[in-house]
Amino acid sequence: MTEIQQALIREKYMSGEPSGSWDANTETAMRKFQADQGWQTRLTPDSRALKKLGLGPDYSTAINAKTSTFAAPPPVSTIPTEQAAGFAQASGVNR
Repeated sequence: MTEIQQALIREKYMSGEPSGSWDANTETAMRKFQADQGWQTRLTPDSRALKKLGLGPDYSTAINAKTSTFAAPPPVSTIPTEQAAGFAQASGVNR
């Protein structure tokens, strides 16, 4: 709980020191933060809100963390014709 409050304080949704308990100030701050992002404002913190506050899971030590990439996929022209035809057939595009 303290970490959530520290993040809300850092992002200027709360002030003061973290209490470590889910109090009315914390609830109000989290609802406001989530509403400002266009997300739900239920009592339970949204997982997207926790991630955006820097409190999501840390995958930096995952087995492929150093080699994983979020690069764009290769151009369609590099896909072999047979493979592309198989994708089209499986998707029903040519039906």
